[in-house]
Amino acid sequence: MKKFYVFILGLILIIVLIIWLGPDNIIYAFLKVQWYFIVLAIATHISIIFVRSVRWGFIINKRRSYIDNFIVKTIGLFAGNLSPMRSAGEILNAVAGKKINRIPFSQGLSAGLAERFFDLGIAGALLIISAFFVPVIRWIALIGGLISILLMVLIYLVNWREGIGVRLYDRIHRIIERFPIGENTLDRMYTMITGTIMDIIDYSRSYSQSMDILIIFLLSSLSWLMECVRLYLVFAAFNVYTSFFVIVIIFLLANFIGIISMLPGGMGSIEISLTTLFILFDIPVYLAGSIALMDRLISFWMVNLLGLIFSAYYAREILEDIRSTLDIQS
Repeated sequence: MKKFYVFILGLILIIVLIIWLGPDNIIYAFLKVQWYFIVLAIATHISIIFVRSVRWGFIINKRRSYIDNFIVKTIGLFAGNLSPMRSAGEILNAVAGKKINRIPFSQGLSAGLAERFFDLGIAGALLIISAFFVPVIRWIALIGGLISILLMVLIYLVNWREGIGVRLYDRIHRIIERFPIGENTLDRMYTMITGTIMDIIDYSRSYSQSMDILIIFLLSSLSWLMECVRLYLVFAAFNVYTSFFVIVIIFLLANFIGIISMLPGGMGSIEISLTTLFILFDIPVYLAGSIALMDRLISFWMVNLLGLIFSAYYAREILEDIRSTLDIQS
């Protein structure tokens, strides 16, 4: 029920933004759009999902399962979009990977953490680099970049450093022990989680050769740059042009704000953040909001529609895998 309220809050924020901009102004801006740029933006975003699915397949050693990897990645993005801080993305990725890619759950978690590691590192680096070219919000970008790098380091310690993940969970488990949970359940939980952590580290080592890391890094960098290209195309569709570094820094900062807002997929918070940041760069208010809404239609709602279709098709099998995982049968 709490998740439902948070989802409603995100919708309310979007409605408030639309009212603030004025529906007539948004319709006017949309009528002036050059739709071939929007088609290019849609094609770019589908290509982004494909690049991420190729990266997923490379990490789990299912490199030619293009369709399966695309479906798994879309389901993971859909789950992330419906959860605070996109926290459910890696878990549903792993569950869908177990069902569709036929890989162990822990291998899927390892791949998901590896993806998050590279995404945070690249986003942080791009924020820091762009900050030197965009003085208007330099310090905000630098702070966001440093936080991303710190989170990347934390994932590295859990995903690659043997023993650290187990020690971290030991501390969490001591807190869990204070709750009214049966001793047998606690023992099974501890065995399952610590075993999964050790499996994750083992799988991480399987793709940690220098050439593998380079390929994963290149695919991750390509996907992030394509995200910025998509937003640039949406700008062009509204006949608004600005520096590509401005696009990069606005896109990354808005997504960072969306994550820390704890709203599902940053719904509402990203739209408002994009609009506000666009205005800081002298873009008219109604155009700023219209660009933000159009970009989110492509990058958020279109992905959700695809994810909903794929999730509905595999729903029964995925739910069975979730139950078996929770029952410690895998």
